[in-house]
Amino acid sequence: MVLRCVRLWSSQPDSANKQALATALIPPVCFIPVVVAVLLITELIVWGAQTAVVSAEINRSLFAILVFWALFQIVAPLCSAFYGHAQLFSHAMINWTARVVKIIVVAVGISVIMEIWGLRIGSILTGLGLFGLAAGLGAQDMVKNLIAGMFIIGEKRFKNGDWVQAEHIVDGVVENIGLRATKIRRWDMAPAYVPNAKLADNAVTNFGQMTYRKISWVIGLECRTTVDQLQQIRDNIEAYILGNEDFAHPPDAPWTFVRIDGFGDSSINLMVYCFSRSTNWGKWLKTKEELTYAIKRIVEEAGTDFAFPSRSLYVEMMPSGAEAPASQRHQP
Repeated sequence: MVLRCVRLWSSQPDSANKQALATALIPPVCFIPVVVAVLLITELIVWGAQTAVVSAEINRSLFAILVFWALFQIVAPLCSAFYGHAQLFSHAMINWTARVVKIIVVAVGISVIMEIWGLRIGSILTGLGLFGLAAGLGAQDMVKNLIAGMFIIGEKRFKNGDWVQAEHIVDGVVENIGLRATKIRRWDMAPAYVPNAKLADNAVTNFGQMTYRKISWVIGLECRTTVDQLQQIRDNIEAYILGNEDFAHPPDAPWTFVRIDGFGDSSINLMVYCFSRSTNWGKWLKTKEELTYAIKRIVEEAGTDFAFPSRSLYVEMMPSGAEAPASQRHQP
């Protein structure tokens, strides 16, 4: 009957949260007949005075287990109701809060059951004071990681799915921000579990929050390229970038430059600095590929070519004993 009422309550339209809550309550609701049966048995059977006390404690313990089990089950559905408020609460913050609340519910439930059986939790904690002090000294890193995780989630430094890079520590995609460590999937698909303190104390670059993705090249053109050809190449590349919607244009991306950058050892250097609108790695690679084709086509149409490293060697006089080239030999 209780399950039927719960399902009826959760079957209303636009009640996804209610359905999740009803599903979570099914196990503790199914435990209600056990509690009721034990209560009836202990009430109907005549016990001795001492046994009656024990049976009463058993009934109270079962009821406490039922209550705290239900509270434990509904924590996740209640916290998931905040997923629609992404600006205030990130998914990592909600998941982290749900785990902490579950731990608190379990701890309070165990304390209540111990009190029912006459075990004073206060005296037990006092007796374990020295042990707790020693454990606390050994658990400094765990507490530090726990606090660091709170700061990471609260400050929204990164979230699940972001590509992050911590210099000399890890480079990959965040999969889960835990209480003690953060799981990051590296680019070789191996998972890395990084203590939260390392991510909080070191500089972390969050590429997942890029507005645009940079393309920065220095292209070497042949030194024989004329001024007119340089101007034609520069203007055509700039026109291609500004006329293509795959690239971010000023003022959205103010640093968009196509300029002659100077002279190299064996080339005239042309700098291309722009941003693609898509931060997705695959789309960014495709945009770069199409830009490469366009630049290659523009340079060929201008009648010049790309430079490559070269070195010229001039010999002013032959070393003593060396044989002269055939063209310079004296014929008898």
